[in-house]
Amino acid sequence: MYPKRISKGTTTQGPRPWRCSSGRWNRKWWTELNKTGLKIVTKPTVNDIARVAGVSLATVDRVLNERPGVRSATINKVHAAIAELGYIRDTAAANLARRRVYNLLFVLPDTTNEFVQALRHQITEQAEKLANERTELSLALAAPFDAQDFVAVLDRIDPQETDGVAIFSPETPSVRDAINRVRDKGIAVVTLVSDLPSSDRDHFVGIDNVAAGRTAAQLMGRFIRRPGKILFIAGSRFARDHLERRQGFDLVMNDQFPDLDVVASFEGRDDPDLIHRLLPEVFENHANICGIYSSAAGNEGLIRHLKDRKAADDIVVIGHELTPLSRAALQDGYFDAVINQDSGHLVRSCARLLRATADSAPYNPAQERIRIDIYIKENMLP
Repeated sequence: MYPKRISKGTTTQGPRPWRCSSGRWNRKWWTELNKTGLKIVTKPTVNDIARVAGVSLATVDRVLNERPGVRSATINKVHAAIAELGYIRDTAAANLARRRVYNLLFVLPDTTNEFVQALRHQITEQAEKLANERTELSLALAAPFDAQDFVAVLDRIDPQETDGVAIFSPETPSVRDAINRVRDKGIAVVTLVSDLPSSDRDHFVGIDNVAAGRTAAQLMGRFIRRPGKILFIAGSRFARDHLERRQGFDLVMNDQFPDLDVVASFEGRDDPDLIHRLLPEVFENHANICGIYSSAAGNEGLIRHLKDRKAADDIVVIGHELTPLSRAALQDGYFDAVINQDSGHLVRSCARLLRATADSAPYNPAQERIRIDIYIKENMLP
């Protein structure tokens, strides 16, 4: 029989004994537990805070929930008691009692590229799972690389309807200022995939893009065994993730592979047709291209060009994000490696960080660290 507890009280010896269904005190069980040397400590409660601070339970509740009507001196006494006791609030229980629902908004570029589509799929999938955790996810779209469209979306956000925003946008002063206005409304903000560190955003969720560029450079330099030129394909000069990848790429190339010359970035705007149309001219202007680092989307246009040239074996190609298209390119030999970040981890991390920020609650930095995955033909996920 499992013991059944009959009292919530405590004594100086610890929790009171337990009683089995037979009605007898299970002192043998209690004695054996104490012999293990375990120290049983009960967590501090709001009653303990009120007692140590010398205030009422109602006052503690007002301070914890940041409601008005409490003098600053009293607030300081309550916070001092919380620190003394080591009290950690059970935000899940508190939110359940208040029937609170987290409303989180994802703002993404309105594009058909496969990585953004993967993010949208994950948002839909996680929305179904997080519904049981009183969390609702919604999606707003803005024209790709159109800063003013992102600003318009951000400025329409109502703090009565939104607790947190995750945004994947270009980095411009206007978007930075719009994010700051959202924060001024008391809404938590995380930047997604591409950071805006000059803004007041709370967190960044994504890989270390400088490290990703350095990783691509190491792969490129080791795969290529002859001097030549490297073509770098970016989406936009306003995309910080692409700029940081170029920065990391150049640092390693210049330092460790001086025989490989990285030409000026080719801006493809994540448009497959534009990339496919312009690449022949790029190859005409730059002879002896032996490697391509595609740091952006629009891989379809690049792959079409490689197939047209029928010379994929002569060029080392490293891309970003493992999607059906890039997976096929690896399988068929058009790509040599793909650097990836897990779209599901990105969305889950955004949700956790936005909820933690909204509640001023702690979070686990290691859990939210997005790792850099490297895929080649032989180790692709099934």
